[in-house]
Amino acid sequence: MSIDPNLLDDLNARGLVHDSTDATRLAERLASSPVRAYVGFDPTADSLHVGNLVGLLMLRRLQDAGHNVIVLAGGATGMVGDPSGKSAERSLLDDEQLAANISGILPQLQQFLDFDSTDNPATLLDNRAWTVGFSYLDFLRDVGKFVTVNQMVAKDSVRSRMESSDGISYTEFSYMLLQAYDFAWLFEHEGCEMQMGGSDQWGNIVTGMDLIRKKVGGSAYGLTWPLLTRSDGSKYGKTAGGETIWLSAEKFSPYAFYQSWIRIEDAEIEKLLLQLTLMPVADVHAVMSEHAEAPHKRVAQTRLAVELTTLVHGPEATAGAQEATAAVFGGSVADLSADALAMLAMELPTFNASREVLGSEGALVPLLSESGITASNSEANRLLKQNGVSINDVKVPTDHVIHSADLLHGRFALVRKGKKHLSLVVFDQP
Repeated sequence: MSIDPNLLDDLNARGLVHDSTDATRLAERLASSPVRAYVGFDPTADSLHVGNLVGLLMLRRLQDAGHNVIVLAGGATGMVGDPSGKSAERSLLDDEQLAANISGILPQLQQFLDFDSTDNPATLLDNRAWTVGFSYLDFLRDVGKFVTVNQMVAKDSVRSRMESSDGISYTEFSYMLLQAYDFAWLFEHEGCEMQMGGSDQWGNIVTGMDLIRKKVGGSAYGLTWPLLTRSDGSKYGKTAGGETIWLSAEKFSPYAFYQSWIRIEDAEIEKLLLQLTLMPVADVHAVMSEHAEAPHKRVAQTRLAVELTTLVHGPEATAGAQEATAAVFGGSVADLSADALAMLAMELPTFNASREVLGSEGALVPLLSESGITASNSEANRLLKQNGVSINDVKVPTDHVIHSADLLHGRFALVRKGKKHLSLVVFDQP
């Protein structure tokens, strides 16, 4: 597989280079032959989240450019917790939970990286492999002696925690040494020349490079990207309501994931298209030009939602999310697929009903009230008389009789009360 000599230019064009070692030397190295590089992910949960997307895609960009990438699962460092970007001590995880978390993350890694490539397969390693048998005295002798306390306390995240009322534990204070040792171990045993991470990792990365130089006389590279933040400085890892945007469909549905990107403000959209998708830079600029001609159509937001949902959940989930979105916001529901209805069942108030009411006169009013769509029979009667209720996009009168032929896929009734309140009634299997 040939090397793409323009990789660093592309990263710069996307705004993905915050700090790096000598840019000229790094550009020459990346253009000359395959470089082995790594990004670490501490398995603090059984799913990655949106905050991890830039790192995943940085590894993907390097692999696509012909380089060799390592995903480092922090089975050891995850037990300690990185103080970078944290205002409080992280909860410590036990072996069983860490193993479960790594198992949950692996399928997500496989969606982004090619572990079976014949040319440059990605590699997954766990830093517990080389730390579990490393005694404390050996660690002090072989790692601690090369790093000064002055260097460690100079790090912003450490200093800010030291100045806080809670301070910082010796456990988290030592995290920098563990990460530096990871880099040195990977350099010596895996030929890994470069570590990448968010801008808050620069101090840890430089410490690792210094350890490599002092301990083994080697020369390594480092590169960080800007943290993914909104214009107000908050991170993109959470929704406006504070809910974490997980990459797992079980923890955060594809529909909700799609919706998270449809709502992005215009001022943020170009950056996100450049940094969170694999679209060529020229294509991003073309989309932004089209968007500028008619911003109300939200062409750029739709493209971002499609690209990201497809990357994370696949094309079928994306199609279902698009269908469900159209239905919720006033589009036709007649052709909704079973997948789209399944998504809506996770997002909308959903009620189960017996098929015994099908074909029964006078069953609609009690169905609406018993399912909770209306607060009472009187409210149901009033809304029906005012043409305020539709079932599968069809306005229904008070005496309407529901038949199985009227249901979507023979089971589903999408009930809209007024303009904004949407509920899903699911009838028993025939």
